[in-house]
Amino acid sequence: VQLQASGGGLVQPGGSLRLSCAASGSIFSIDDMGWYRQAPGKQRELVATITSRESTQYADSVKGRFTISRDNSEKTVYLQMYSLKPEDTGVYYCNADVLDRSWRRLNSWGQGTLVTVSS
Repeated sequence: VQLQASGGGLVQPGGSLRLSCAASGSIFSIDDMGWYRQAPGKQRELVATITSRESTQYADSVKGRFTISRDNSEKTVYLQMYSLKPEDTGVYYCNADVLDRSWRRLNSWGQGTLVTVSS
């Protein structure tokens, strides 16, 4: 199972970005999916998660500015980010709990995509 994240880049404060993460491989189903981020010199932290029934949770720091969604038919999770702040800068990683076709439960991480918020 592989997760491929994309959509990062350089954006000015107040700007927007949309991250995508597509899962591929021998997948039977995907349960929870999420986005995490790691700022320079800091530990990785949870940004947002979404269950298979599309129940969502957000870190307090992004509530009202970020929206997580998923397309189960495309095995893809999205993170729409608005009103970006310099403190949102970091490498964003996607994560998924996968049941593969050998009935193994796997927790998979994407390779990370860099988001830089700066003027």
